[in-house]
Amino acid sequence: MSARAVVGRVPGELSARVPVEEREPGRGRDGVRLLVSAGEREPRVGWFTELPGLLRAGDLLVVNTSATLPAAADGRLGGEPVVVHFSTRADGTGPGERWAVELRSPDGRGTTVPRPGGPAGAVVTLADGARLELVEPLAPGAERLWWARAGGFGAADGSGSAVVAWLRRHGRPIRYAYTERDQPLAAYRTVFAAAGEDGGGSAEMPSAGRPFTARTVTELLRAGVQFAPVTLHTGVASAEAHEPPYPERYTVSPHAAWLVNAVRAGGGRVIAVGTTAVRALESAVGPDGRVRAASGWTGLVVTPERGVRVVDGLLTGLHEPEASHLLMLEAVAGAAAVERGYAAAVRARLLWHEFGDVHLLTRRG
Repeated sequence: MSARAVVGRVPGELSARVPVEEREPGRGRDGVRLLVSAGEREPRVGWFTELPGLLRAGDLLVVNTSATLPAAADGRLGGEPVVVHFSTRADGTGPGERWAVELRSPDGRGTTVPRPGGPAGAVVTLADGARLELVEPLAPGAERLWWARAGGFGAADGSGSAVVAWLRRHGRPIRYAYTERDQPLAAYRTVFAAAGEDGGGSAEMPSAGRPFTARTVTELLRAGVQFAPVTLHTGVASAEAHEPPYPERYTVSPHAAWLVNAVRAGGGRVIAVGTTAVRALESAVGPDGRVRAASGWTGLVVTPERGVRVVDGLLTGLHEPEASHLLMLEAVAGAAAVERGYAAAVRARLLWHEFGDVHLLTRRG
């Protein structure tokens, strides 16, 4: 039996519909459960607050500093109401910004349902005179996401993007039907988020970092665990489509690259916080296994066949059966460990999605 078969039996009630601090008053963000899958050992379910005791002095946590954008906005396409999910900004800012966008139809319950993109040349009108002209699908045969040319969005802010400045006035966080209600943007930002950096941001929260609090970070530092910041701006994943990730913009700084290489040389482990951190790090690894400063676009999809070259472990959420992220988990820990972990998650009634519980996997062997 594969991990996908195990996940396929996850009951719908195991979706985390609100953040833990609303589900269980009195708990903070760090009040989620933690599933630990380490090598050939049987998985263990504990609490996220135990993380400092599970890592060793000299280990390195690599975190994604991308801030979540209020990337959903209401508009009209002809006479039809639509919700626009702003996914990814193309290179360049100022007049004529190009964004990959997903159009959805409002369903009257505060959530939205997928709809085809296009047609080319159609114009979506938005608040304050802003508009998007649909140009072409993001990729051949991919009709869900379209490149759109932005106009009438006003002046840029410190991010250098007029669209990002407009979203901060008129947008709201993207949410899917498994959640119960809208949440403020603060609920979708992690303690590591650096707002406004390099004109970008994430359409969806790098959610593996959500349970961290200032207290957790302090305890980890006291335990001798170090942190390395990287950036990868996530696009719209679309909970229904389960497509492999499209190219996304990332940055691994010279300081982060030095830290990773130094920790590995000293025998410490490199633990990525989230699949986005894995994608950024593994995109910056050279043929010699050393990480180098890098930035740009990455289309890397980590699979068991490709493997991981620098990541020794991964802290992540629980993923659905069709999600390509499961292949990354198998690349880190092996298919058997992932299968055992997901079976344990179902037995323990752990919660899925961005407000759910988390899973620590360490590299096989």
